[in-house]
Amino acid sequence: MIRSLSLRRIGALGAAAAAAVAFTAAAPVAAAPAADGLEFTLYAKEVPTDESGETGGAPAVGDSFAFADDLSRSKGGETVGRDGVACTVARAGNPADLMCVGTFVLNGGPGGAIAGQTLLSVDPTDDAPAAFDIAVTGGTGDFKDVRGWIRSTPDGDYSRLDFHLTR
Repeated sequence: MIRSLSLRRIGALGAAAAAAVAFTAAAPVAAAPAADGLEFTLYAKEVPTDESGETGGAPAVGDSFAFADDLSRSKGGETVGRDGVACTVARAGNPADLMCVGTFVLNGGPGGAIAGQTLLSVDPTDDAPAAFDIAVTGGTGDFKDVRGWIRSTPDGDYSRLDFHLTR
C-alpha cells in the first residue's frame, strides 16, 4: 500500500469501467445519447478491507496493491456493479506514477467484461486529489467493442464517474 494515498482516489478507475457495463445492462440508468456515443454518470465507493493501508516507507517501483468498489447510480443508491483493480508503482517520488488496470462486471444483465486503464500521477501529500481520465480499452462478450474515456472526480466519500463511450 502507498502511505497517505487514498485508495478511493485510485478506485475510481475500476468504478468507471464497471459503470460502462451498468449502462448497457441496466435500462433504468439515465443516459443521454451523444453525437457519436453514450454519456452517463455513476458513483463508486471503495469496499472496506481489514488492511490499514499504511506502510513503513515510501513506495518503490514495483510495489502494488489491489482494491474493489461498489457502483451505484446515485450516492448511497442500490449497487448495480462491482470492480477489481490492481495498481503498480511505475515511477517513485513526488509525483509518483501508478499504472492501474481494472476488470469490471455488472450484477445481472448481458454477459462480458470491460477493461480500463490509466497511468495516474499522484502527489502522496495532496489531500485534495484532482480529477483524472481513464481509457476504456475494450471488453469481452456483449462488450467486445466498447471504447472511450471516463472522467473520475472525487466527490466526498465517492468518486463521480462521467462516461463518454462509443462502440
